[in-house]
Amino acid sequence: MIENYNLLLLIGGIAFLFGSLFPLISKRVPISLPMLQVSFGAIIGYFWLTLSFLDPLENGIIIEKLTEVVVLVSLVGAGIKIDTELAWQMWRPTVRLLLITMPICIFAMAILGYYTFGLSLGAAILLGAVLAPTDPVLASSIQVGPPNTGGEDTPRFTLTSEAGLNDGLAFPFVYLAIKIAEAYSEGKRFSLEMLGSWFLQDVLWQIGVGVLVGVIVGKLMAKAVFSRHSRETVISQGYVVIALTLLSYGIAEYVHSYGFIAVFVAAFSFRRAEYEHSYHEELHDFAEQSEGLLMSLVLVTFGMLIGQGLQSNFELTWQVYIVSFVFLLIIRPLGGIIALSGLDMHRTEKYAISALGIRGIGTLYYLSYALNQGYFADEDAIKLWVVCSIVILISIFIHGLSAPKLLKMTPDID
Repeated sequence: MIENYNLLLLIGGIAFLFGSLFPLISKRVPISLPMLQVSFGAIIGYFWLTLSFLDPLENGIIIEKLTEVVVLVSLVGAGIKIDTELAWQMWRPTVRLLLITMPICIFAMAILGYYTFGLSLGAAILLGAVLAPTDPVLASSIQVGPPNTGGEDTPRFTLTSEAGLNDGLAFPFVYLAIKIAEAYSEGKRFSLEMLGSWFLQDVLWQIGVGVLVGVIVGKLMAKAVFSRHSRETVISQGYVVIALTLLSYGIAEYVHSYGFIAVFVAAFSFRRAEYEHSYHEELHDFAEQSEGLLMSLVLVTFGMLIGQGLQSNFELTWQVYIVSFVFLLIIRPLGGIIALSGLDMHRTEKYAISALGIRGIGTLYYLSYALNQGYFADEDAIKLWVVCSIVILISIFIHGLSAPKLLKMTPDID
């Protein structure tokens, strides 16, 4: 692709231009920025015939690392922007989505993947695991506003906190899929002993230590930034955001825990210190700008991949479309309604939260990470990329069009 370097810079410039002018565009056309950028990328991929084919199997490492950075920046932004304190009554809907809705989505998609697409057991579980989390990047438009702006209604807060936590909580199931695929690739059976080891190491240890690392890093960073001596000096918000991200993620990964959980918890812990301080708004603005720039690159590239697939007459079976719509319009909403039943919430709030489970860049990260381990057959890998790409594409357009209307239906929103 190096021979197309200058043209790629031009495409990047146009993508960023869309981002800068989008507030003006959205007043005239009822679309979301991801819809616009993916469509632009698809047009480029379809008509630019000399562009090298963007093979996700060949470029798995690049996809993994790029999407990892985007998700990390998004998690920091999500943690910093939350005004709501850590109170059980407020976080109960989030906990239910994590403990009930996510397993329902994983189990349902694993069943569909196994019986509809003929995936192996490990690949079927992986399909459910990578599609279960609500994406913190693409869901940013339906999350709470900047720090200290007030008006955190239940739907936006729940979707923000869910997106911040479920990326890390999907990892145990990704690891379960990898361990099953590894066992079968070595001619072994996945035993109860392996399952117990998975539960102790990948569920209890990695989640617990990830939370602990996040709390410690967040509190120590806040103590340093808001100390009496620091108040007299202007501290760059860019350095703080990057340090908060890399320290929490690096330490968590070094001690074999979940870095995504640590990053969100660190940002939230940092936010709770001097939570009314205007400095949090500056941190949020930097994180949001960085996230938007990185997201533009990923979405345009993803659109180019879709366009190339359409141009090459890649066959998509009707089952792919049916399963994608079933997951987005039935499984996720139904799982959300089940999880939120019995809570003292308006039914329109429950439906908005349940329906707006946006899938996106986080899915691309988890999928590329798992496939890069080398335990999944190429046939399964191709099927996984096809199904996940179509689910993400449909989600971008369905949720991009429906989110504003669904949120306006809820009583807490003006």
